[in-house]
Amino acid sequence: MKLARMRTWNSFFSVTLAASVVAVSSLAVANESYPSKPIQLIVPFTPGGNTDVLGRVIAQKLSEAWGRSVVVDNRPGAGGTMGVNLVAKAKPDGYTMVLGAFGNILVAQSLYKRLPYDPMTDLVPVILLATPPTIVTATKTLPVKDIAGLISYAKANPGKVNYGSSGNGTSNHLFGELFASMADVRMVHVPYKGSGPAINDLIAGTIQLNFAPVPLVQQQIKAGSLKALAVTGAQRSPVFPDVPTVAEAGLPGYEGNGWFALMVPKGTPKEIVTKLNVEINRILKSPDMRAGLAAEGADPIGGTPADAARSMAQGISKWHGLVNKLELKLE
Repeated sequence: MKLARMRTWNSFFSVTLAASVVAVSSLAVANESYPSKPIQLIVPFTPGGNTDVLGRVIAQKLSEAWGRSVVVDNRPGAGGTMGVNLVAKAKPDGYTMVLGAFGNILVAQSLYKRLPYDPMTDLVPVILLATPPTIVTATKTLPVKDIAGLISYAKANPGKVNYGSSGNGTSNHLFGELFASMADVRMVHVPYKGSGPAINDLIAGTIQLNFAPVPLVQQQIKAGSLKALAVTGAQRSPVFPDVPTVAEAGLPGYEGNGWFALMVPKGTPKEIVTKLNVEINRILKSPDMRAGLAAEGADPIGGTPADAARSMAQGISKWHGLVNKLELKLE
């Protein structure tokens, strides 16, 4: 009886060990052969925008490095959540990725009543690409010249400062709400269907303020048709090195940055995640990538998947509190 039992256990351990060896060997082979076919990179916004441009540069560089096509697939809709959901439900084999952003990763779960994915459990961050700031931009007619002046003016004129955004729950909306909350002022939010229309109305003087992406207001600021009051990030922008941060200029502790990361479905083999991470870290150091991000007022971030996951968790926690405070919910 003992001999039979020992044979059974020996057989069990032999099978288990063999299975483990096969599994490890399979992962090694998968890592060595990856990629063996085209990769799909979902950009969950329309072509031509800042996110799309970033995604296309990453795709081109990966294609050049690996000799395999990395195809950008634009899947806009529902504030970028439709494209993210597509990847969250995709096969976790490294052949479907998404460019996650501030709205569809950091605030979506707090903002949408029925979000079909959980950023923390359905996706794996491969690498944090960039965290570009916006620039607090005012019309020439707004009688302020800096952040301290804006706070004083808004306190003296509650509800008379209108600021535009690219829509409810977007980064420039929430950056404005964070500013109003920390400065204890009341400003009126005017949501638009995209940054373009909001900036057009800012230039026209229909609204007075915008927490604007740097490339969209750079020419107008340099031409003197708009005023740059401050940068929302923790450091000054390389595009406007003489413009202080909001924290420097009168609101200590304020910081608002965009957020871009490459993400894959949960369950993607660690070896593939690591291979992607190493290659994209290399790409982020290239002169043309650094120059492209500098035009956005940002520096490349990079780092490990763990660094990206930590940044995501911190961002979700930070903005969850503000969204709940505003009682802001979207269908």
